[in-house]
Amino acid sequence: LALCFPQKLWKMLESDQFQSIWWSEGGKCVAINKDLFKVEVLGRGVCQRVFNTRHIKSVIRQLNLYGFTKVQRNLQRSASLPEFLAEEAAASAHSQILYYYNPSFSRAHPWLLGTCKRR
Repeated sequence: LALCFPQKLWKMLESDQFQSIWWSEGGKCVAINKDLFKVEVLGRGVCQRVFNTRHIKSVIRQLNLYGFTKVQRNLQRSASLPEFLAEEAAASAHSQILYYYNPSFSRAHPWLLGTCKRR
């Protein structure tokens, strides 16, 4: 049996095989390092492919179709210029990480996985 998108996502998150995707916010959000994900997951050969695509936009579309919403990170900014510039550099690196939330997709509640239906 082929797994549906949320089941594949869950297996990836629970596996130690992938460094580009992990549980965030206490197991309530999915964190994806966009650049690493493109290489590690989407760049695989046909036989090893997890998803039927090579494009991050297609994966994001699937997340949206299954009710995931993008979570924005709120970073407090410093008033001093050197600290502000350092924070901006960190935020720029941080912007490669995408966070998605779905109330029915939580590490602590695996039984809710069945309620993740395509819209």
